[in-house]
Amino acid sequence: MTTLDEAFIGNSPEFLAVQRSAKVVAATDVTVLITGETGTGKELLAKTIHRASKRNDTAFITLNCAALPDNLIESELFGYRKGAFTGADRDHTGWVKKADGGTLFLDEIGELPLTVQAKLLRFLESGEFQPVGQAATEKVDARIIAATNQDLYGRVQAGDFRADLYYRLHVVPLELPPLRERGNDIALLITELSEQLARKHQLDTPSYTPAAMNALQSYHWPGNVRELRNVCERLVILFSGKTIDKTNLPHEIRDNSLRKRPSDGFTLPDSGICLDELEASMIHQALDKARGNQSRAAKLLGVTRSTLIYRMKKFAIQ
Repeated sequence: MTTLDEAFIGNSPEFLAVQRSAKVVAATDVTVLITGETGTGKELLAKTIHRASKRNDTAFITLNCAALPDNLIESELFGYRKGAFTGADRDHTGWVKKADGGTLFLDEIGELPLTVQAKLLRFLESGEFQPVGQAATEKVDARIIAATNQDLYGRVQAGDFRADLYYRLHVVPLELPPLRERGNDIALLITELSEQLARKHQLDTPSYTPAAMNALQSYHWPGNVRELRNVCERLVILFSGKTIDKTNLPHEIRDNSLRKRPSDGFTLPDSGICLDELEASMIHQALDKARGNQSRAAKLLGVTRSTLIYRMKKFAIQ
């Protein structure tokens, strides 16, 4: 499988292992679950698998499961018939049917409501689905590739994700490593991206001093390849044809204190802690900061609203 896309520049063993697995699954119609942190290139990997498959001349449809309200996901995914609900003034073809013969990429699959998860499971097992407001089922041939940056197994344990759907999606998992674990790939990406972006903007490619390159390679890159690409594009535009030194880099990359992993901010005391008490306290604090708004509190805690509600019930928090 070959691609010119920037996310697939790299020679680290972990990254090459994902590429090898992707080549194998691309030759089949097996369901694929792509996991990895935000910005690691999950959608790009899904597109590459599609392009390398026998479906490469058919549609590649993307649906972000987190971008739609819970009450609209089913009708958008499976379609609906005129009169099925208030505002349904015409028939609407869902994304599943639009992907017939091709690939449907379900991004942020962990955000899919439990009620829709059951219907997706049925579709994965039989290829059948039922538009909202229609008595008869329909059948299409669409390959499903799903992606998430969440711990789906943990969501299963918390009761937020169906176990049967998890195992149905988990037939061939592909985990994209974070950029910070890809070693010398960072330098290779910087060089290749700078050249690509300079051509795109019709500018001269800048060069990097050893100090600048060391700082870039030492940075934690929480936004992964997406963040790296944005930084390279900024530097190409601002320093076209010039030599970039460490002082020219964004402050978050220059500042050593910001290169630490997020987990470095908390030190476990020698006396230990009570994890349940700490978790309950964090939930109370998040709800206070969000003034009771559960969606905002969930974002503060880095979990979904359904996970927050589950944990609130666990600790009897009103």
